[in-house]
Amino acid sequence: MRDWDTLLADCQNCTACSLCRTRTNVVFGRGDRASKILFIGEAPGEQEDLSGVPFVGAAGHLLDDLLLSVGLSREKVYIANILKCRPPNNRDPLPEEQDACLPFLREQTALLQPRIIVCVGRIAAAKLIDPGFKIMRQHGQWFERRGVLMTAVLHPSALLRSQSNRPLTYLDFVDIAERARAEGIL
Repeated sequence: MRDWDTLLADCQNCTACSLCRTRTNVVFGRGDRASKILFIGEAPGEQEDLSGVPFVGAAGHLLDDLLLSVGLSREKVYIANILKCRPPNNRDPLPEEQDACLPFLREQTALLQPRIIVCVGRIAAAKLIDPGFKIMRQHGQWFERRGVLMTAVLHPSALLRSQSNRPLTYLDFVDIAERARAEGIL
């Protein structure tokens, strides 16, 4: 297994899929590398591609607000995406793009050794929890994979489009914080 610096350098030099030709920056991940809580989204958007930092646009600001509302922050968690490069026009990641990036995410996860993984949105949940995952029906439910607790929340960009789902997501974040406290993480 590579160390953080080697993994980051290899990710920045990756040419495993065609997204390497259109990226501005690799969006590797950001946060506390000692955190036991890992948030995983699907792919960087335009603002993330420009900055190299995950969840920095309007959806990122909402994610920050949700974290703060339950006593968490970017500084207390680690945030990454399945894809490290932005798909054109923010389209859904293609299966081959996900497969090309998944080894980087697996190594990040192995280095972090999280006790809780939060899938941010349908695509992350389908890739990491269950291919048939139904985000509106299964968000907030807990699963265990190899001793790691996993759950999914609605993607903040979906909440920006449909604010009526914000209370549900807030309750999911409350539950995440409660689980983290029960696990002795917070």
